[in-house]
Amino acid sequence: MYKIILLLDFAEEYSKSLLKGISKYSSEGGPWSYCRMPLYYRETIGIEGILDWAREWEADGIIGQLYNEMDIKLILDSKLPIIAQDFKERFKELPNITGSYRETGKMGADYFLQKGFRNFAFYGFNDIVWSRERAEGYEEKIQSVGYKVHYFEHRKSRSTDLWYYKSNSLSKWLHSLPKPIALMACDDNQGLHITEACKQNKIRIPEEVAVLGVDNDEMLCELSDPPLSSIGLDIEKGGYDTAKLMDHMIQNGHDDHYDIYVKPTQIITRQSTDIYATNDDYIASTLKFIHKNIEKNLQVDEVVKQVPLSRRTLEKRFLQITGYPIYKYIFNLRIEKFTQKLLETDETIFEIALDLGLNDSKNIARQFKQVKGCNPIEYRKKYLAGK
Repeated sequence: MYKIILLLDFAEEYSKSLLKGISKYSSEGGPWSYCRMPLYYRETIGIEGILDWAREWEADGIIGQLYNEMDIKLILDSKLPIIAQDFKERFKELPNITGSYRETGKMGADYFLQKGFRNFAFYGFNDIVWSRERAEGYEEKIQSVGYKVHYFEHRKSRSTDLWYYKSNSLSKWLHSLPKPIALMACDDNQGLHITEACKQNKIRIPEEVAVLGVDNDEMLCELSDPPLSSIGLDIEKGGYDTAKLMDHMIQNGHDDHYDIYVKPTQIITRQSTDIYATNDDYIASTLKFIHKNIEKNLQVDEVVKQVPLSRRTLEKRFLQITGYPIYKYIFNLRIEKFTQKLLETDETIFEIALDLGLNDSKNIARQFKQVKGCNPIEYRKKYLAGK
């Protein structure tokens, strides 16, 4: 039986999801024994005290949030398998629980571009890797289509101050932004800062500022007014893969390791982004109709009937504003909905197809593979722990 020290923020939804994955792996070949060490041990006893405690308890490994300025030589000399969560920066000498952060930023940018936005902003921390790289991915995509990103970044922020924001400077920045604007926050906590600041300053969400977070922490997203849209991550699978790596390191030596990458999976739309940034009322109503009826095997002909325009005129205006033909927009949205059900339910491919109003599950599976590069069953195994 392995004895593992967990040095994580057990109040965070991210850490709770990691623990679910870790527990799932250990239950398959375990059981494992865990010591849930409080985070304040980092400050009170430091890495030397933590390692002393690990030796006394005869721990087999540590999974946790460690400061980058800790004595790495001391950690390596301990010969103890240690996996670090990169809550500030990645470690070079240790395996990291990290993320495909630039990919997450790009996903947020694609989402807003499809909604017709032309003004963009990012709110985060430039001295924390997961925020900085999400901003880089977001900006890279936005700049590739000819637009710029307005930034408000906290500089030299301490990890313990992530809950805090300076309302005066943030208020001035929000008022100065061109409207309507698509604003991506580095995580849900910072997204909640934005919705609170907008409410205090009578800035309408989503009409003036559409806000998107990351992590899909349901408590924070629902605490927001209006509820916060967010990018979901395969965190539980990250926890499962972390436990698998820990098992590997215990058996093969602490030097035999690799990084664990938590990937973005989907965007969960709530009221904070439930808008389409266009002054064309016909296109706005067309987009609303598509999103409302996407689970009814929607066809382009049905969409065209909703507005007093010829099909050619509607197609042209729709393409100019969204960047996609109507059929392609419907196709992309259908795959997005299919992916969401694939990850959030245990339904079969056939059952999910029926939920979307489709009778041909083989066809939707083929279309899914065109977009995602693998079939739905393979995708589910790839992003869900232990599947």
